[in-house]
Amino acid sequence: MLRTRLIPCLLLRDHGLVKTRRFGDAVYIGDPVNAVRIFNEKEVDELVLLDIDASREGREPEFDLVAEVAGECFMPVAYGGGVKDLAHVRRLIRCGVEKVVINSAACESTQVIAQAVQVFGSQAVVGAIDVRKPVFGSWRVMARSATVETGLSLDAHVQSLVKAGVGELLINHVDRDGTMSGFDIALIQRVARQVSVPVIACGGAGSLEHVRQAVVEGGASAVAAGSLFVFHGKHRAVLISYPSTSELSW
Repeated sequence: MLRTRLIPCLLLRDHGLVKTRRFGDAVYIGDPVNAVRIFNEKEVDELVLLDIDASREGREPEFDLVAEVAGECFMPVAYGGGVKDLAHVRRLIRCGVEKVVINSAACESTQVIAQAVQVFGSQAVVGAIDVRKPVFGSWRVMARSATVETGLSLDAHVQSLVKAGVGELLINHVDRDGTMSGFDIALIQRVARQVSVPVIACGGAGSLEHVRQAVVEGGASAVAAGSLFVFHGKHRAVLISYPSTSELSW
């Protein structure tokens, strides 16, 4: 029986938590420390924290906030946003983060990934890719919270991250973010079939059936989600939840 890693993905903005839709229309969710305490009670396996403005604004991570949030976590934490060099990675690890998510910086050069892997090991580095697909045309790799089109080939970029040594890949579908409409299974399959490292699917989870499809049909090793855990009902009332272990086994 397969037990799926289902990872809450929390978006940081101005020291608070928000949830976006297609990387825009951010809705305030609450205080990150309070949210982490609730997830502690629900015995979540791990968390992902993403500062959605850091790279776009060209600033470094909010290290004090990261340390405060990580200090409350009973589970491993991955952090991404504004990570540009090895010094950032080292400082984040010292803040209590187990994994560092690198996205925009790797679109320019995978050197920071290679350096971080050499010092801290592959298990400490997650390569993230934000992608979108127009009605006509190929997949587009985006950077800086999907505000910049990189011109990179999706397949070539996936291979460059793996070659640099990432321990996992986080693939986020920009146009499905926050829609709760389900994952793009073809996208997940495309990435998962060409790599040996675990692939984390993100962007579109609205039900546990969507999670099952991403893993069983798409080949994802894990699923990261936001709206699935923070919105309840058709009016999207804010209510933090998390499924039981039995609900995640199939």
